[in-house]
Amino acid sequence: MTIHFGYEKGQVLQALRYHFISRPEIRIMIIVVNVFAIGSIILYAMQKITPLAFLVGSLLWIVLMISFWFVLPIMVYRRSETFRHEFSMSFEEDQFSLIHERGERSWPWKALNKFIESPNFFHLYFDSRSFLLVPKSGCRDKDEVYELRQLLKGRIKKDNT
Repeated sequence: MTIHFGYEKGQVLQALRYHFISRPEIRIMIIVVNVFAIGSIILYAMQKITPLAFLVGSLLWIVLMISFWFVLPIMVYRRSETFRHEFSMSFEEDQFSLIHERGERSWPWKALNKFIESPNFFHLYFDSRSFLLVPKSGCRDKDEVYELRQLLKGRIKKDNT
């Protein structure tokens, strides 16, 4: 199977948000900060803390959410030249290949650690930080998306996180 694709900025930013928020350490940090924010609301309502302490807790929550929702995805998008090019991707029995006008790179299926599906992409992970975004829009129709999903499920280990 071969698909052809380019990247759309809005969809890539959403996929990067999905990547960051799916990271276990970031999820834990968001939970801790949310518990801290809820605790500060309760303590402020009970008049156990000052308005300044409540404001600091609220600002911490706002800064964290803005960082993960806007700043980090935009920084990664701007730094990566990859998202500004057109690609073809070929999926074969023993390997998959990424093809660009400047060259081609192939990997055996065992090089992939896991894959995650988001609304617009398949995230193919080599390790916890290195991954490829494969847009579903590169497929001709829903049947080809389903076929690609089944191929990935058959070739890549299940997500252990």
